[in-house]
Amino acid sequence: MHDYSITFACYNSVEYTKKCVNSLMASGTLMSRVVVVDNGSHDGTQNYLKTQPFGEVIFNKTNLGCGIAWNQGALAQQAEWTIIMNNDVLVTQDWAERLIESARELDVRVISPAMIEGPLDYDFQEFAEEAERRMSGVSRLGAKHAVCLAVHKSVWEDIGYFTPKPRLLGYEDTIFFNELEKAGIQTAITGAVWFHHFGSVTQDQMKKEKGLAMSQALGDRKNYKMLGMNWFKRKVRRFRRKKSESLWRKTETQNFNMTVHGLRQSGEFVWR
Repeated sequence: MHDYSITFACYNSVEYTKKCVNSLMASGTLMSRVVVVDNGSHDGTQNYLKTQPFGEVIFNKTNLGCGIAWNQGALAQQAEWTIIMNNDVLVTQDWAERLIESARELDVRVISPAMIEGPLDYDFQEFAEEAERRMSGVSRLGAKHAVCLAVHKSVWEDIGYFTPKPRLLGYEDTIFFNELEKAGIQTAITGAVWFHHFGSVTQDQMKKEKGLAMSQALGDRKNYKMLGMNWFKRKVRRFRRKKSESLWRKTETQNFNMTVHGLRQSGEFVWR
């Protein structure tokens, strides 16, 4: 059994947190390894969390942002691997062990699962069982996403933790990914483990509170300055990423008629 801890942050959206926790329990996840950080919820989330068998629950008085919450969770149970995930996801049997095993096989220090995003209008467990069988050997080296990250402890030692600034409002993952690339730390998405992600629930909640449209960005539009990159370098990086995604999508659809990133739209899978 691998040495790992699991952490996720909450800010309202208690019904999605319940779905996530129920999924974790059904998957055989050791709940004593789960650290939950609540960022000042006021919708019943805190009362619910107090009834669950987590390893630890941290209650912040106000919304300190996901960067600070992720750091709190990672530091609460310091393990060889820290799995940082959203609270609006569903998981599969023994997912954490298999995710870390995939990282070891691929020799990467940060790894994310494959996922389907959108409404749960299909049988996720049935789908995932077949998808994990078919796509178990598929990986996207160099890719990652913030819905779920398994991070080896050496990464914290090399580049540090997430930027602890509440005003970033979700931009912490972009800054962290930038640091990974600068340090040459290899990442991957694996088709051996699948999640269902309902999709940006906390971000949408915060947009409503701030009176923003769902199409508007939550974070400050000048957060990109923290990357230390000019416009041209950001454009080149975006072009290279899109080119890699296009190649991965083409190869995976040709070989498997699906990819490691799907969307549910109008009752159908759209592969990205």
